[in-house]
Amino acid sequence: MSVWSQVVGQPDAVAVLTTAASAARGLVEGTGGAGMTHAWLFTGPPGSGRSTAARAFAAALQCTTPGEPGCGECQGCHTALSGTHADVRLVVPEGLSISVAEMRALVQTSARRPTGGRWQVVIIADADRLTEGAANALLKAVEEPPERTVFLLCAPSDHPDDVSVTIRSRCRAIGLRTPSAAAIAEVLRLRDGVDAETAEWAASVSGGHVGRARRLATDDAARARRAKVLRIPLNLRRLSDVFDAADDLVKAAETDAVEVSGTRDEAEKEALKTALGHGGTGKGAATATRGSAGAIKELEKRQKSRATRTQRDALDLALVDLAGFYRDVLVTHAGAAVDLNHPDQAEGAAQAARSWTPESTLRRLEAVLACREALEQNVKPRIAVEAMITALHFG
Repeated sequence: MSVWSQVVGQPDAVAVLTTAASAARGLVEGTGGAGMTHAWLFTGPPGSGRSTAARAFAAALQCTTPGEPGCGECQGCHTALSGTHADVRLVVPEGLSISVAEMRALVQTSARRPTGGRWQVVIIADADRLTEGAANALLKAVEEPPERTVFLLCAPSDHPDDVSVTIRSRCRAIGLRTPSAAAIAEVLRLRDGVDAETAEWAASVSGGHVGRARRLATDDAARARRAKVLRIPLNLRRLSDVFDAADDLVKAAETDAVEVSGTRDEAEKEALKTALGHGGTGKGAATATRGSAGAIKELEKRQKSRATRTQRDALDLALVDLAGFYRDVLVTHAGAAVDLNHPDQAEGAAQAARSWTPESTLRRLEAVLACREALEQNVKPRIAVEAMITALHFG
């Protein structure tokens, strides 16, 4: 399977990127290169596969097999996709933003000549999280890129202004769309070995999010969390239910953060202590240990920021599911002939449509969206969630 098989439901984008990869090979081999540029911006709705498309393009740029770039089998493709290629760097913000110090270090590294003689590729996932200083540091590199360096930026299309206009104007844009349920189901069957019935169900309830569909198809805990969230709207019968539901949502997000970060945090801390000489008995070991407190404190700070982001991402996923349910209720009210976000919850949506007016349903949907906005503004999760669920209860 070629590297492009990872890019689900994006034939137009794949065609453009394939042409560009062929042009890039021409530049390397001295046979031409029209259609290739040094900076690209991948945009699209959540789950459309922005970073996946960027990694596939990076692999095609490093492909060494004759013919169309992106065979998926050569060492260049394999190492680029697995994250071990020496000339491909993936930047994923572990906290809430990408700092200027991190970006300056990356820009310096990107100026080096590629070790394999092809391209130095820098992939920046969530480029909308660049701080102002980090964006300015990146802008200088994008304006005057090294001869063999390519910058691939990924950002959601629902907030294009989060990437500065000066950077956007210097990038070639690749717009991705929400993949169809059929395309997602197919990739779950072929790539992940999921049975047809489960693949079709997961694709139909994922909202076009490929990663979410895969988790729902392969993770029992993810399915259980989704089911629990979708029971909230119809189970808010008493005021006490509000606080129980809010507590469940926040604790579930905290549990997700611990599961993702817990083991990794401890391993990172032990590795840092070893590197700084903890446990050593040689000359100077005691001095090195005393001087390591600042480095450990800085690591703990980064880990805390990562846990906060993980918790907010988990909460946001639950809020998206809730918003989808209220949208389904409105669709049922209107009798519109469109697909539901949660087709497996059609009976619950119909029950809610019989009990609520369209106006109260819309108020509930607006409360969910207001909660998402509050979390983006750093409101404490428990306060934001309790305010939202109170609004859901009263309608």
